[in-house]
Amino acid sequence: MSKFKEELKKNNFVCSECLKCKKLVWPSSDFCNSCFSPVTWKNMARTAKLIEFAKRNDEIFCIAEFEDNVRIMGRVQTTSNLKIGQSLTLVFCDYDGKEKFVFEPVI
Repeated sequence: MSKFKEELKKNNFVCSECLKCKKLVWPSSDFCNSCFSPVTWKNMARTAKLIEFAKRNDEIFCIAEFEDNVRIMGRVQTTSNLKIGQSLTLVFCDYDGKEKFVFEPVI
């Protein structure tokens, strides 16, 4: 299992960062997708920006962006007045055969 998936199982969101060009590598990998140099693993901030959202039945799904670079899909726990561009907090992440990300709006 990859370092990324192992960390998700511990509720830690990490991303690989190139040791040479300092670029965040997304999707996470053991090598930089620009210069093919080795990477280190960086703990990501748990605050993201809401890029897009959609409602299906009683669930809200979103695309959230971290550090102006890393975009992930997840679920928003509340339906309170979401607005594109607002801040979200990653409250939970996990891996059980697929990645899971759960957000709450920052009020």
